[in-house]
Amino acid sequence: MRNVTFPFAKGHGTGNDFVLLPDPDGSVHGDLDPELVRALCDRRTGIGADGVLRVLRGDVDGGAEWFMDYRNADGSVSEMCGNGIRLFARYLAASGLTDESPLSIDTRDGVKRAVFCADGEISVDLGEPRVGQQVKVGVEGRAFEGTAVDLGNPHAVVFVESLDEIGSLDIAPRYLADDFPHGVNVEFVVREGDQQLAMRVFERGVGETQSCGTGACAAVAAASHPHHRASGAPYAVDVLGGRLTVTWEPSGRIQLKGPAVLVAEGTWTG
Repeated sequence: MRNVTFPFAKGHGTGNDFVLLPDPDGSVHGDLDPELVRALCDRRTGIGADGVLRVLRGDVDGGAEWFMDYRNADGSVSEMCGNGIRLFARYLAASGLTDESPLSIDTRDGVKRAVFCADGEISVDLGEPRVGQQVKVGVEGRAFEGTAVDLGNPHAVVFVESLDEIGSLDIAPRYLADDFPHGVNVEFVVREGDQQLAMRVFERGVGETQSCGTGACAAVAAASHPHHRASGAPYAVDVLGGRLTVTWEPSGRIQLKGPAVLVAEGTWTG
């Protein structure tokens, strides 16, 4: 990896943290070396993060001035990130790069629209979740039944009696490669009330994280799907890093709302 010096910012959404790299015309980082992503995300020798958000100019004719290039901590490319896109929107606004609301942001899962809410949080329309088949997930020597949910990135949602029963999540849950050929985020979910869930998550390319925005939406979709309750009533989803609000609208589109906080900026030399 070449020695480079460039600016960065750091932030999080309910504890799911990211390094942001401003690179509007793509001239600074080129194809974004996976080794550089791993170095930035290393919590002992780097800045430390669950992933990297590169801030690129988008295709205005395609509906968005900005493109979110998201990479997991291991350097792999990901299609979508619900906490990340809220932080991406926060960065654009805080840097004076936009004053739009709704704000259109392009991703590998298409254009998403973020709204800056009066309470300081950000809401983003993540489109229509696609609830799929039942799948098998293994963890701590136990087998669980889960539900596949696609939100641009793949999820397996497993309902359990207690979040403690799944252990430390130091090791990736097992699953059938045929079910998820590109890997999967696995959410373990407890029903805490009629419209309230609690969740832990193991994210592909990262490990257990404090929160997963698309995972919270997948959990609500799986919780609602058997009864087709896309009623527009908001769910509170408690994650290790705080609380997210998810609303599955009667139109079929799902909205994710939560905090997005910038905590630092600086210059990387490495």
